[in-house]
Amino acid sequence: MDDFSSNRYYELFSKQKLNQYVIGSRSYKERLKTLNKLQVAIEETYRVQIQEALRKDLGKPVVETELTEIYAIIGDIKYAKKHLRQWMRKQQVETPLALLGSSAYIKYEPKGVCLIISPWNFPFNLTFGPLVSAIAAGNTVIIKPSEMTPHSSKIMASLIDDVFNEDHVALVQGEVEVSTELLKLPFNHIFFTGSPHVGKIVMKAASQHLASVTLELGGKSPTIVDKTANIDKAAKKIMWAKFLNCGQICVSPDYVLIDESVKTEFISSCKKWLQAFYNDNPKASDSYGRIVTDKHFERLSLYLENAKTLNAKFEVGGKTDRVSKYIAPTIISGLKPEAKLLEDEIFGPILPIVTYASLDMAIAYINSKPRPLALYIHSKSKANTNTILNSTRAGGTCINNSILHYTNHNLPFGGINNSGIGKSHGFFGFKAFSNERAVMKQHTFGVTELLFPPYTGFKEKLARLTVKWF
Repeated sequence: MDDFSSNRYYELFSKQKLNQYVIGSRSYKERLKTLNKLQVAIEETYRVQIQEALRKDLGKPVVETELTEIYAIIGDIKYAKKHLRQWMRKQQVETPLALLGSSAYIKYEPKGVCLIISPWNFPFNLTFGPLVSAIAAGNTVIIKPSEMTPHSSKIMASLIDDVFNEDHVALVQGEVEVSTELLKLPFNHIFFTGSPHVGKIVMKAASQHLASVTLELGGKSPTIVDKTANIDKAAKKIMWAKFLNCGQICVSPDYVLIDESVKTEFISSCKKWLQAFYNDNPKASDSYGRIVTDKHFERLSLYLENAKTLNAKFEVGGKTDRVSKYIAPTIISGLKPEAKLLEDEIFGPILPIVTYASLDMAIAYINSKPRPLALYIHSKSKANTNTILNSTRAGGTCINNSILHYTNHNLPFGGINNSGIGKSHGFFGFKAFSNERAVMKQHTFGVTELLFPPYTGFKEKLARLTVKWF
């Protein structure tokens, strides 16, 4: 048996391990009480502090904080509260004829001690969203938020201390070394949101203990705009989705594939809507955020420099300010295939435009890359839409809109292969943190007993009849 006594977080882990069955056996009313307490803390007690922390960490406008952080979390809580009683019930299943005299059901039981490693781009939303699912499912949880948003992490730590005992939910702060130490422990489930590169590290660590994982990753999410689309409406929605949170969104439109015949009209509409959203000077706009760290600012600046050296056309933006970590909303066309903006996930306010001559070319381009977390389609043509849906693979898709599928609690959210493993939100989040335990109960004599040894010619015939008819 592995010795974890030297691990600095083993004592905390052990407390939660010892308490997991107490937490796991809590009734619907007890879990509901915990969710209510968390809701009050976020919606009332810490609301202003959350707004201020996000302003300091990301320059996030209050409206964006309300909609993409607080509203998202409260929505998760309300949905869980509404459906929790049903989720916790035994899920009866049918009994086949061969098992007459028995009944069976699925029992959703907590996985146990869980680890949530959350990112910096939506620090509250992407920490408390998974936490709501974990609590609803009856788990104990250790949270490791990102070190890149220190003000947010500090508020979350205070909130968690107020709402929970540490043997139920605890939050630990720190940099990469903290995550490394935590990942050495034998958690029952790990929920990670971040990059595919780090996701592989998490999955490798989880494999040492055969822990299950939910990996919410990212990648280059494409947007297709065909010539039948309402170009102005498409531009409006894409501009909003792309530059929300300064482009730092895992499901952000990473690049646009557009029919070459409508490119000029599309870019003209994009300019119009950017001016409407952020005025002539986005840097002075109260509606536009900032890049999270100097490191990410430098990364994005190098992408811009790379595009310039390849003689790409800057349709909009391109201005930067290192001191305030500002990068203007930027649209670039004419990029060569080797451009960094077309190779790496951008995760910032830069939108490449790639033209295509036929829909087949656009589909082939998408399928030449790893499978994305999201794929967006703007089209009035049902035939084109169905062709794209049937010929590509993605974690999720919006048709004639962007990113809003994330907000529908009735839909599973997650990626495929490089963009993620497993699903979250609503019942899918509850399932991610639950073990679907199969239970069968024998009530009367079972016909299978007729086939117990010793085997005879009669039993051989009976076995053949069973194979044929049951």
